[in-house]
Amino acid sequence: MKFLLILLLTIFHFNLYLPNKALAETDINPYLNDFYNKSNKANEILKEIEKTLKEGSRIKACSKQKEAARLGLLANESLIKAFDKKGTEPPIDAINASNKRWKSILNEC
Repeated sequence: MKFLLILLLTIFHFNLYLPNKALAETDINPYLNDFYNKSNKANEILKEIEKTLKEGSRIKACSKQKEAARLGLLANESLIKAFDKKGTEPPIDAINASNKRWKSILNEC
């Protein structure tokens, strides 16, 4: 009976502390997931546009291009937030280059 009580107390003790540590480590995960989801979606849209243009159709290409660019810019904002949340310096040169690329795509139409 004592063994069962000690086992239950040990399990209870670990359940109090381990989830808190795991939550602290995953604070940046929503931002990183948002970054990956948006950047992947933006790149998918650009590939669709490229395929459509190669087939000779320009229908909705400009609006899709702008949608992709907006998603790319939002993805970069999420990446910056993840670095800020973690307390580290983001690769600002790479992010600026990416923002410049997305803004040029946004303004091409």
